[in-house]
Amino acid sequence: MSDPQDPVLIDIPERLDGPRTVLLAPHAGLGAELAVVITQAISHLRPWMPWAQEAPTAESSELVVRRMQADFIARRDLCFQIYARRPDGSPGRMLGGTGLHRIDWVVRRFEIGYWIRPEAAGQGHVSEAVALLTALAFDRLGARRVEIRCDARNLKSRAVAQRCGFELEGVLRNEALGVDGAPRDTAVYSRITG
Repeated sequence: MSDPQDPVLIDIPERLDGPRTVLLAPHAGLGAELAVVITQAISHLRPWMPWAQEAPTAESSELVVRRMQADFIARRDLCFQIYARRPDGSPGRMLGGTGLHRIDWVVRRFEIGYWIRPEAAGQGHVSEAVALLTALAFDRLGARRVEIRCDARNLKSRAVAQRCGFELEGVLRNEALGVDGAPRDTAVYSRITG
């Protein structure tokens, strides 16, 4: 018999709605659109994202989307695509990606990651996505801790964390390797319960 606390049994919405932003869980058939968005954003993403060093193909992106969908169902990783919300509430143009990552279901710890196409940056979509995911984590998933980690030099990403009420806990020196293979510092922001 399954453990009633098994994360697979947790009902997690596949759509989250904000005033101007819609988050949708990945689904098969999304690869071609995702490849276009990443390709358009590649120079913007390349300094920070190891997975964005070369423009993807529709086929390689479809493989990624289907793996994201499988991970979502298994509750290993909860990825969403970010869309602009149309006046009628339907999702419009795909703007980027986000999600709850590095999940620890025992501790109830989640890490929010995000990226957005350059022409949509600075319009509040990422902050709205972070607010939606933070509410999901604390209100529906029983989070005790939600983190945002980013390269300490990524001032735009750090500004999102601060705007969304995350507190800087510290900077981990030489914690990871950057896309160029050089050691980099990681800024760690968090929100906790209590």
